[in-house]
Amino acid sequence: MIYVQLFYTYLKIGLFGFGGGYAMLSFIQHEIVDKHNWLSQSEFTDIVAVSQMTPGPIGINSATYIGYVITGNVWGSIVATVAVCLPSFALILLIVGSYERFRSNRYVADAFRGLRPVTVGLIAAATLLLMNPENFVDYKSVLIFAVAFALVKFAKIHPVLMIVLAALLGLFLY
Repeated sequence: MIYVQLFYTYLKIGLFGFGGGYAMLSFIQHEIVDKHNWLSQSEFTDIVAVSQMTPGPIGINSATYIGYVITGNVWGSIVATVAVCLPSFALILLIVGSYERFRSNRYVADAFRGLRPVTVGLIAAATLLLMNPENFVDYKSVLIFAVAFALVKFAKIHPVLMIVLAALLGLFLY
């Protein structure tokens, strides 16, 4: 029964989660933590952190990890990952042939322009969601962020190297 619930939950997330993984985080948190109580807020936050560091889209990575944690096996990962990807895959198959015809359509272009600020708002909501008592932001965290940002932006240090360096600095400081 848990596999059916997991499939249905992630199918909804995949179907109604607009704007990519970060924009979907508040919806995922609502379904997984608040509604079903499958994970605690702290466990969810940890899974989001791991999903951010691993290659691939955060929505798919988190589905894979959460599916495994909830069921305790790889089948939960497969069910959640397939379910979250299925709506996008089906939609792309349906519209790929028509996109070129409608791309220059004023209404379609306006709809895409209207989705941009919504996506920014959803990403901001995900940021606020992750600011909870388990993720208390102190001056050390702000310092690590500022230094990492500056080094990536201005010194052109590779982001993957910066993640490793920030992790080591975090281990040293905490």
